[in-house]
Amino acid sequence: MRIALIADTFPPLRTSGAVQLRDLSREFVRQGHSLTVMLPASGLNTPWSLEDFDGVQVLRLRAPKTKDINYVSRTINEFLMPFAMLRNLRNSPLAQEHWDGVVWYAPSIFLGPIANALKNASRCKGYLIIRDIFPEWAADMGLMGRGLPYKFFKAVANYQYSVADVIGIQTQGNHTYFANRPTDSVEVLQNWLAEAPDVGCSISVAGGPLAGRTIFVYAGNMGVAQGMDIVLNLAERLSTRHDVGFVFVGRGSDAQRLRDDAKTRNLDNVLFYDEIDPTEIAGLYAQCHVGIVALDPRHKTHNIPGKFLSYMQSGLPVLASINSGNDLEELIQREGVGQVCTDQSVDTLLGLADALLKDLAGDENIGKRCKALSTKLFSPAAAVKQIVAALTR
Repeated sequence: MRIALIADTFPPLRTSGAVQLRDLSREFVRQGHSLTVMLPASGLNTPWSLEDFDGVQVLRLRAPKTKDINYVSRTINEFLMPFAMLRNLRNSPLAQEHWDGVVWYAPSIFLGPIANALKNASRCKGYLIIRDIFPEWAADMGLMGRGLPYKFFKAVANYQYSVADVIGIQTQGNHTYFANRPTDSVEVLQNWLAEAPDVGCSISVAGGPLAGRTIFVYAGNMGVAQGMDIVLNLAERLSTRHDVGFVFVGRGSDAQRLRDDAKTRNLDNVLFYDEIDPTEIAGLYAQCHVGIVALDPRHKTHNIPGKFLSYMQSGLPVLASINSGNDLEELIQREGVGQVCTDQSVDTLLGLADALLKDLAGDENIGKRCKALSTKLFSPAAAVKQIVAALTR
């Protein structure tokens, strides 16, 4: 099939979404499909740029800047983004291209107009991969009321849903948000992650002050949605144990605040590092023992974070502090791949951390279970086959 994949993130960006789409794109090509990825690019001097990425055709289309700017400017620019992409697509060599299917990835919620235009021009189906039910999660967390801004974003999201023939949600629990759609138009599309070889890492745990300890690692965004304070509270409670350490790697709106907080508390069992290249993640995890998953308890949507997949792939059981009712809780418990807390009590989390440390010492198969779960549920091959099947139904 000739497939257009529209997104707002892709390498060289290092976000979890960029890594996911890199792996998905490579798998489309491996299975014999012709894939073109279309992306907004604010820094282009020309209307469009065409490049090859491991056999994937990547078309970057000039569009307004949407990253690292204030919320008002970002909203305006994201709204304009798909129309700028369409205008510059029509000036590109792919203007008259015919597609057998259109796939797009949310976030962002603003890609509906370009997806709809490509669908209509080619008279083909569209598949929406939704990893982030916005603005619901922002309203649930109190970051946004349910007034006019919420209603605006909700209208944009609903338009995007209306464009899709099939919506791929993260977990069964997210069916709630699409109860008014035909049942065959919404399906669970598990997250995915390709096998990543250990090519080493610029971070050396053995060469630092936490050498020889059992390492709890968190790698990824540290922002409002993650609710990382409870993890720092746990580190403080474990600060008298000289056999345990915590490594935090990444960036985000709360990263500096957390660093400063750890320094204020004189936590010598905690190390912070800046974001590393995704290719180094396997090398980082090879030096660690437990992966940390953190989600703010105000979330009501269901979410299986990309970092959970990467921990499973590396054989790291997880210590998770997540929102109550999240489908991830049942998955962790059913598969025996870690411990999970939903009451936001540091006492509970401390007890679970102690239990997990004992599991590491006494259960030699826990790492094998993690890797088996990764292989069973979270492969790019399964995701591509499922998307293609939906587009050709």
